[in-house]
Amino acid sequence: MGRIKYLILGAGPAGLTFANMLKARGENSFLVLEQEKEAGGLCRSVFVDGSPFDLGGGHFLDVARPRVNAFLFQFMPREEWNLFTRDSRIDVKGTVVGHPIEANIWQFGLEEQVAYLSSIARAGCNQGKEKPERFVDWIRWKLGDKIAEDYMLPYNRKMFAEELNTLGTYWLEKLPSVSFEETLRACLTHKPYGRQPGHARFYYPKATGSGACGYGEVWRRMAREIEPNLLCETTVTELDCENRRVRTKEGESFEGEKIIFTIPWISIQRFQGMPEALVKRVRELKTSAIETRYVPENLDTPAQWIYCPDPEVPYHRILVRHNFCEGSRGYWTETRLERTELFPSDDRNERYVNRYAYPLNTIHKPQIMKELLAFGREKGIYGLGRWGEHSHYNSDVVVERAMELATTLSANEIGWK
Repeated sequence: MGRIKYLILGAGPAGLTFANMLKARGENSFLVLEQEKEAGGLCRSVFVDGSPFDLGGGHFLDVARPRVNAFLFQFMPREEWNLFTRDSRIDVKGTVVGHPIEANIWQFGLEEQVAYLSSIARAGCNQGKEKPERFVDWIRWKLGDKIAEDYMLPYNRKMFAEELNTLGTYWLEKLPSVSFEETLRACLTHKPYGRQPGHARFYYPKATGSGACGYGEVWRRMAREIEPNLLCETTVTELDCENRRVRTKEGESFEGEKIIFTIPWISIQRFQGMPEALVKRVRELKTSAIETRYVPENLDTPAQWIYCPDPEVPYHRILVRHNFCEGSRGYWTETRLERTELFPSDDRNERYVNRYAYPLNTIHKPQIMKELLAFGREKGIYGLGRWGEHSHYNSDVVVERAMELATTLSANEIGWK
């Protein structure tokens, strides 16, 4: 194959959005390479027990970005989606309260409420103490010891890493300050105060007679739109940065005038034309793998998902399928792969493994990615999305960033290398 204009690595939300933006602009010189049998990345869905099962865990379409929604509704019209108000909860030592915990302390018993309030009042951020640099200390400083011990620290250990101080604190700034006054007011009035969590309202596909299959359906339809330019079961293993050429496990070679890189950088086995020092830095990037597991029983709860910080429970969250996927039953769990050994050995529930589920926000990640993305742009290689930018973006953010990059590059096409 001759050199094409755009070589897109990965057919997840980032790659599919970028490719469809090109097609909408009349550009046909592009090729998308995808290692799986089907496009969609972490947002793929399959049928399990007669209903959709989202392989990558809980993925929903947030209402917060109308431009993104309008773009996706071109492929799957609005009338094929149900709109939900988020109901997420936390199981704290057997007491299930609303999420976020700091806004719902009033749902605990009186003694627990007093203990939480006392702890929040003593939190470093409420005492004017200097912000610490280590992850564990930062959580205690921000939320108080009791929320830290009962929820945040055990939950993050289960989801990301046992040694939390390998993580940076830069990504935690989005956590709201836990105001003693607002928390007290919530306890007195029995209603939450403060900022709502993400996905406060979200869309999820309806069950239709057309065979629509969960959240993966919109990405499946986007893939069909570019099918002649999509090559699945093609695993990229080598990247030649100087010549913008990739080689695959299957022995093929592809070149692009520009490469849109949406796959994990650490999945590349060999880099050519990249300084050895930067290659070494890339190898320092960390990710976590998860297993999703289907359980056929219905749960007696209106919640759509439940966070589980208990260290004795293998999984860190539950997605209650029958509360957002119409006509279905059961739920699925999400578990960091290293913790799946805690499941009973006779558990035969259907399960799927995602080797690359979450990019970890390690201490040096921002500097590594700053250097890597800058180097890539100089070579005509653009990191994009959750994996190309190694950032924990939700799918709506990924779509937005892909739309912006496609618009920016097309507007400056004459100046491209």
